[in-house]
Amino acid sequence: MQFGVFSVGDVASDPLTGRTPTEYERIKAMTAIAVRAEEVGLDVFATGEHHNPPHVPSSPPTLLAYVAARTERLVLSTATTLVTTNDPVRIAEEFALLQHLADGRVDLTLGRGNVPNVYPWFGQDLRQAVALARENYALLHRLWREENIDWRGRSRARLDGFTSTPRPLDGVPPFVWHGAVRSPETAERAAYYGDGFFVDNLAAPVGQYARLVELYRTRYAEHGHGTAEQAVVGLGGQVFVRARSQDAVREFRPYFDGSPVHGRRESLEERTERTPLAVGSPDEVIEKILTFREAYGDYRRQLFLVDHAGLPRETVLEQIDLLAEQIVPVLRRELAPARPPGPGAVPPGLAAFPTGPAAVLSGQGPPVPAGHRPH
Repeated sequence: MQFGVFSVGDVASDPLTGRTPTEYERIKAMTAIAVRAEEVGLDVFATGEHHNPPHVPSSPPTLLAYVAARTERLVLSTATTLVTTNDPVRIAEEFALLQHLADGRVDLTLGRGNVPNVYPWFGQDLRQAVALARENYALLHRLWREENIDWRGRSRARLDGFTSTPRPLDGVPPFVWHGAVRSPETAERAAYYGDGFFVDNLAAPVGQYARLVELYRTRYAEHGHGTAEQAVVGLGGQVFVRARSQDAVREFRPYFDGSPVHGRRESLEERTERTPLAVGSPDEVIEKILTFREAYGDYRRQLFLVDHAGLPRETVLEQIDLLAEQIVPVLRRELAPARPPGPGAVPPGLAAFPTGPAAVLSGQGPPVPAGHRPH
């Protein structure tokens, strides 16, 4: 089981002070969050990808390469890599290069994104989003596994005898998650290839996400990659914690109210009741997160959104400290006994590198998230 944090890199004003960080400050804050995550013993840092204001992470591989140079154990991932509008050749090359720079501590989450305007900006048609995701990933999958590729498709120029460089580290492609909010096509694609399935687990009811996970598990087994219990599921989520529940609610409320994701639609109390959002004391947050296993079954990765809607940098770093000190240790202990038996129970490399499972396949179980390779 891996625990970590992710950022969508939004630039937002602090509703209490009215101050808006510069893009420079926001980018530096994201890297500080990643470094702190490693310092306190978390396993993963992931960044989103956005090409529109008010967001800054337009080039996740660049940001993650910077973080790789400042960390040693942390798994570097993406909350979304836009499979519909990025050239699969560039994804293949950039993440393989990042693999080498980070000694294998790399995986990525592919998704379609949630900004319709990005499609024409990159010469694509929003109406073809599902077909683009299917075709682009089919090519990306081949680029990491084959050389001298001949390829014809609709989304990019033809390839004749093409080999992407560098090749994946040690011949092992980066582990891929397919991220979804509501798309059964994405769950099917993850299952077909035997990849991981990541649900954002943020703003919709748990039941919506649970139906997608059930579909993915069923199809994963039907495609012959292992049992449904061995399917590789990851979850997002958002928490805000203080020692006393009332303090957490009072402090988080103005940020919630100003959030384009959460506020402006329903109250904080309504949202925490209806969705996976957890705001409260450590015990309350733990209790809510433990209910995820009841809805989704055993899963391999839990990431938390902690820097959103103008929360100050120091507050975010405090939240990471509280996660690592008071919440994650309990979750590791409580979630560990429910892992299914069999070859998929413990990812290869977990014993040697307890903070991050390895990216290679053992050949005896399903694929597992990225981790570390011996030096």
